[in-house]
Amino acid sequence: MNVSSPERPYAIACDRNRDPILAILRECLPAKGRVLEIGSGTGQHAAYFSNAFPHLEWLPSDLPQNLEGISLWRQEAGPNCLAPAGLDLLSDALQLPPADAIVCINTLHIVAWQGTHRLFTAAGKTLSPGQAIYLYGPYRYADRPLEPSNEQFDQWLKERDPASGIRNFEDLSRIAQEQGFALETDLPMPANNRSLIFRRAP
Repeated sequence: MNVSSPERPYAIACDRNRDPILAILRECLPAKGRVLEIGSGTGQHAAYFSNAFPHLEWLPSDLPQNLEGISLWRQEAGPNCLAPAGLDLLSDALQLPPADAIVCINTLHIVAWQGTHRLFTAAGKTLSPGQAIYLYGPYRYADRPLEPSNEQFDQWLKERDPASGIRNFEDLSRIAQEQGFALETDLPMPANNRSLIFRRAP
């Protein structure tokens, strides 16, 4: 894989976490339909997962300024990887395109907390009962201390942007429940991350 192109963005973390994430996605994504990836970042995951799930349409999305980089990674994606859509979780007018599942990787600790509210509010209007949101990233838990590496990461995030930071799992779960989603899975992942699956209740 060519990762040296000056035009194409690259994050080494995407290569490190894609296979552990893929193992979880194989268990929770539908057999057919469209997956909306929110916060696609560089576009590496969209390229990799679209090849891994040829029976699904994969729709990457991110802020408008990041779409060009994502489009460059589509050169290595499957034909089922759609052109990236512009989405801003902090937009007052946020509406999600039709989807049968939502994947959001390493995004909620980057955007302001309001973005989590709006994600679940919009997802509640987009997903049908039984459909899932998959979240990947670090989280705080009330019953145990945050890992030292994540404490450092959280401090770095807040120095970079005071509105960002590692989110409390309990607060996230409450927001999800208020919008009609129930926690189905909470699994430990490499580098002190978690895989969370929330499924839309009947």
